[in-house]
Amino acid sequence: MSTHPMKADISVAHVLPLPDSQRLLIKNMVCPQCIRVVKEELAALGLHVHRVALGEADVSTPDGAAPDYAAIRTSLHEAGFELLEDPRAQLVDRIKTLLVALIHYPPPGPRLLNYSDYLVEHLGKDYHYLSHLFSASEGLTIEKFIIRQKVERAKELIGYGELSIAEVAQQLGYSSPAHLSRQFRQVTGLTPTEFQKLGPASHARRSLDSLI
Repeated sequence: MSTHPMKADISVAHVLPLPDSQRLLIKNMVCPQCIRVVKEELAALGLHVHRVALGEADVSTPDGAAPDYAAIRTSLHEAGFELLEDPRAQLVDRIKTLLVALIHYPPPGPRLLNYSDYLVEHLGKDYHYLSHLFSASEGLTIEKFIIRQKVERAKELIGYGELSIAEVAQQLGYSSPAHLSRQFRQVTGLTPTEFQKLGPASHARRSLDSLI
């Protein structure tokens, strides 16, 4: 077993890998369940799994040699994930992972509203560069990706039936319910109130990996 405690969480705060470990960047990790599955897949390969979070895992081998990346790639692919090895693809996926975690699994405390500063802080890159890279890779802007994620989260919160539209807007950092309503309608063709009236059967949340 590893001499280091393994952590599994949805945090995406920058954590340096342990000196004796290798960091794997993994596409399609979008939820706590994904973390559990990735941990199991890596452990089944005989790796010491030190830490797993959304989009990444820190591992080492029992003998200290380099991991078998081909075996890791195959195992992750069969489980629905993808080992990212191209630096540009890694960066684009990191942008997505940071935003998904922040919007769908926000940390306690005041909600962060300046997404560009958040990305710059966590990725150490100029926002103009990040924005251009993301748009070229994904065919949409970071801003539109954020709107998609916020609307998807709004659909989930509305589906719970525990918050008013105004409370959902506040929780997601909108300046007003009207602002949420405009973006919600742009994405879904319905206002939040119209969507709410459709009932629970229409509130099924789209898989997050279909949105990234």
